[in-house]
Amino acid sequence: MFSDVLLTVDFDRTLTGPDGKIPQRNLDAVAFFMENGGTFTINTGRSASSFKKHLGKVPVNAPILMYNGSARWEDGKLAHMKLLDMDLWETMEILQKEFPHMNLEIQGVQTHYLIQPEPAYIAFYNALKWGYQVVEPGEDLGPFMKFALAGSPGKKSMATLFEANAAEDAVFDAAEARILELWGDKVEIYRSAPRIIDVHAKGVSKIAAARQLQKELGKKILVCAGDAENDISMLEGADFAFCPADAVVAHRFQTVCNCADGAIADIIYKKIPEILGLTLDIRA
Repeated sequence: MFSDVLLTVDFDRTLTGPDGKIPQRNLDAVAFFMENGGTFTINTGRSASSFKKHLGKVPVNAPILMYNGSARWEDGKLAHMKLLDMDLWETMEILQKEFPHMNLEIQGVQTHYLIQPEPAYIAFYNALKWGYQVVEPGEDLGPFMKFALAGSPGKKSMATLFEANAAEDAVFDAAEARILELWGDKVEIYRSAPRIIDVHAKGVSKIAAARQLQKELGKKILVCAGDAENDISMLEGADFAFCPADAVVAHRFQTVCNCADGAIADIIYKKIPEILGLTLDIRA
């Protein structure tokens, strides 16, 4: 029924609700989709470390696309890594001087490496149970694939990354512009949330990763779903794109229900059948 379709979806506030939990309606729909020939995977800005606790719990039948397209998780390890063409510690030194009041992290293969983090940021990581290691300049951190700048956490939950006021927005916009001024020929910047700046190698994107996977799998139709600014390229480049009604970028794309109500289920039960010209008697 769905054998021609590759469905890749963002994780936070797309597959999950705002509380970080996956609605059962989504889990049931994904199982139905895969049982009927569909290919499903996650396309997230998260690292392997921050997504680790979800591995094996989120149903997929294709490699998971991570780091905003900088790598994929398959056969129990990271593959297809796209590395930054920059000296790691020279870059960190410049960033510390330019943005002394932001939390600086390198999202590595094994864990997140934090450089002079404030205590509140450590507490934030501990609350989320994300792996991290505080490091000193010069340490070997492995492949240099992604770094991020984050604001001081207002509370110990993912929601703090999404809660920026106008003054903070201006600070992050200025920081983004400065990074592009320094390294615009070498990097891509994505804002997975208002209070975090993700920096990747030039050419990296969620849509490039999704299209490459589609080509390898031989699927005719790419359907994507996302909610935030870092999903825009994926949504614009997909054959068919959808957002939860409460998404940050919902005004730009076709919407389904709110993420907490099972947005991915709406796509699977209603939108993909419409795309394929199918009539399904599903009321879930």
